[in-house]
Amino acid sequence: MRDASLAAFRDKEIVAVRWFYLAVVIVFVAALIIFAFQNTESVSISFLALGATLPLALLVFIVYVVGALSGGSLYALLRRSLAGSRRA
Repeated sequence: MRDASLAAFRDKEIVAVRWFYLAVVIVFVAALIIFAFQNTESVSISFLALGATLPLALLVFIVYVVGALSGGSLYALLRRSLAGSRRA
């Protein structure tokens, strides 16, 4: 009986945490949409011989994605290197 009530409590706790995560995602997406609509002005960027004019929200999104990809790659590389050094 005790195991059943403990399992029911855990199930309710998991459902509550999922609703919380859903609420956080909804707030984050709403903030992104507001940011995108408030930052539609174009900005010019240049790097070496390359140049572009983009909306600010798009530029921030591109920088975020490039940072996430490079950070994730660096993390994976360091993790693999650390795992390899432990085996040796």
